[in-house]
Amino acid sequence: MCTFQPTKVSLFTRLNLAQNQTSMASHFQSILLFVVLNILLIQPYNLNPCYAQIISNPIQKVDLTLYYETLCPYCSYFIAHHLVTLFTDDLISMVNLRLVPWGNSLLLPSGYFQCQHGSGECMLNTVEACAINVYPDTNKHYFLIQCIERLVYEKREAEWQNCFAQVSIDPQPIFDCYNQGLGRRLELQYAYETSQLNPPHAYVPWVLVNNQPLYEDYQNVIAYVCRAYQGTQVPAACKTSSSQFMPDSIGDDKADYSMSKKACYAGIHQNVTSFVPTEILQQNREVFT
Repeated sequence: MCTFQPTKVSLFTRLNLAQNQTSMASHFQSILLFVVLNILLIQPYNLNPCYAQIISNPIQKVDLTLYYETLCPYCSYFIAHHLVTLFTDDLISMVNLRLVPWGNSLLLPSGYFQCQHGSGECMLNTVEACAINVYPDTNKHYFLIQCIERLVYEKREAEWQNCFAQVSIDPQPIFDCYNQGLGRRLELQYAYETSQLNPPHAYVPWVLVNNQPLYEDYQNVIAYVCRAYQGTQVPAACKTSSSQFMPDSIGDDKADYSMSKKACYAGIHQNVTSFVPTEILQQNREVFT
């Protein structure tokens, strides 16, 4: 997996990065996120290697990044039923999988979050950000997140804590991450990363393969991964996938295709409330009971 190496980035340089958004709303979000990140003294990081601008790696793995939000039904279905194929078909060995739980959320001037599907989504975004941080092994955090997202798709998200026992993961480090403020800082980091996507995301799930967006074709992610793989030992699942579907080259023309509404679009918010992660068990009772 990608390892983040801190680099010294000047205030002037990072401010210029934040000014690259074309729309006024994105511009405001970028500047606000930039200021908050500096106030909270988050360690500087290079935006190139491990975020939206991902470089190739010497072991020829394919970089697969998913930008999502936890209560979007299309995201939950994609995580629970599509990404799992990477593991069941033994494709994960050739993939660097990154999950970025922020999606269409907003950072308000007050410092509070505003999530597309309400406070429960803000809370679970933070929980999953903590899971990724506390358990960096993809095989650990993915299956916890997959369990939670399966419950979300089944409209049983209030039962999310049952997933710790189901995947044999200790919840306490995740609770500590959430309660001690690390979860909020991780979410701010993911928010800034999402704001720097080029082209900007229009909806979630927003899937990148080797830094190229799949747009509406995200459900064919396995075929794109197989095509992007440059290794010599091609898994059997890729041979089957390639015979069933051969995607065209990924390009900007994909943006013009119809999504058939199989996505949660940016700018459309439901159950709008302001939220900031504080104490996980108390907030869980407030948002899910």
